[in-house]
Amino acid sequence: MRGALRRRVCGWACLAASASVAAAAVPPALGSSIGMSKARSARTITLNETGHLRLTSKRSFTLNEKGSATGTVKGTIYIHLHVTAINRVTAEINIYPAGGSLTANASANYHSAGATASFAGTMSITRGTGNFSRARGSGLSFSGTVQRSNDAITVHLSGRLTD
Repeated sequence: MRGALRRRVCGWACLAASASVAAAAVPPALGSSIGMSKARSARTITLNETGHLRLTSKRSFTLNEKGSATGTVKGTIYIHLHVTAINRVTAEINIYPAGGSLTANASANYHSAGATASFAGTMSITRGTGNFSRARGSGLSFSGTVQRSNDAITVHLSGRLTD
């Protein structure tokens, strides 16, 4: 009985040891394709975007807009701009560049003057996916204008984020 137990324990230990040796021998390119991750250093991206958006829907004091962003991370941009007070707005921003997405929240002062309203404040990148999965940033610039006749928005986003 002791011999059988010893063979069984040695069999498990030998199997575990061979699995460790096999994993260490896997080339890095193959390792990443089978679920082993490769360390990557953080990069800094200087975001400088301009978005031209058009109204897709409007509900109470919220403008839902869609358009295209040009600049550092070109792609489709969506903004939900909420007028929270006579002189204040908040926004949820989603940008979909090739290979991923960025999600941000912003808060800004709002000023209405005739046919145009303007806003300026700060934005924080709260989430990213794909190529931007580790993206984070705060204190970024968020500004723009709203054409009151058709609620079209032009927005400028800039600042540094890490990924």
